[in-house]
Amino acid sequence: MQEEILVTGANGFVGQALCETAARRGFCVKGAVRAACNLPTVVEPATVGAVDAETDWGAALRNVGIVIHLAARVHVMSDTAADPLTEFLKVNLHGTANLARQAAQAGVKRLVYVSSIKVNGEETRDGQKFSEAGPPAPQDFYAVSKWKAEQALQRIAQETGLEVVVVRPPLVYGPGVKGNFAQMLNVVARRIPLPFASVRNSRSLIYVGNLVDALIACATYPAAAGQTYLVCDGEDISTPDLLRQLAAGTGVSSCLLPCPPALLRLAGKLTGKSQQLERLLGSLQIDSDKICRELGWRPPYTLADGLRTVATTNHETSHLLNKK
Repeated sequence: MQEEILVTGANGFVGQALCETAARRGFCVKGAVRAACNLPTVVEPATVGAVDAETDWGAALRNVGIVIHLAARVHVMSDTAADPLTEFLKVNLHGTANLARQAAQAGVKRLVYVSSIKVNGEETRDGQKFSEAGPPAPQDFYAVSKWKAEQALQRIAQETGLEVVVVRPPLVYGPGVKGNFAQMLNVVARRIPLPFASVRNSRSLIYVGNLVDALIACATYPAAAGQTYLVCDGEDISTPDLLRQLAAGTGVSSCLLPCPPALLRLAGKLTGKSQQLERLLGSLQIDSDKICRELGWRPPYTLADGLRTVATTNHETSHLLNKK
């Protein structure tokens, strides 16, 4: 039996997959959640309440050697909070720093922090890729809170000796994914015409199975201590090709119509949907060479494998729901 891992946000999309994979690999897994909920039977639950500067992590950290911190206030397109930045900082900065300090006091050796590629920026241009060497350029409150948390963790690491590893993933997809990706799957499955045939962009994604594998590598490889890694599937894809592959995996033909991207951007401005549209029109490419070079990590699943799995799973789930 290997040492014990605490996974925060254990009941989330990535957290559940991480807990199950780590348990299969022989780790003793403890899952921290805000409120009591159903977790895989292989996971020891630890209810910690709200994640902020006052959270008591004492019981959850007992006998833990590694923490993988997923819990966060996530990015949302329409935030209703009166002061969004304060709310993001409360969880993502102060909650993270509080966890790290208590982890160091409890004798935890390493904390892996799941940040976001949004720390690097919102898009790449002219074939350039984001890398760890590039300057941070967070552009919204969520990204700012993640960047501030990374900085706080580096200070805590210097003060306490806690080993910190930062991982910045792009959009994560896989079975059970929610949000914009799930909406895209549903639109594709219903064969709703989409005006993206003329789009010529390139985006990096990461399949949940690849992210989980990378996080376990970052938690266990000695060379990862103190490092920041950008991770992705290693293959980029355009929006029209993404839609075509999802359609094929769902068992339908894609329904894409040509429309100049400039006209789509104008429509986005007129409807207040510029941010959503830019994620479909713009490019965001990642250079993940550093983690491959330093840790010998390779994504165990190809982009095609991941897209096929998520599309097939979504199709089967929708079919079962429609039969009820």
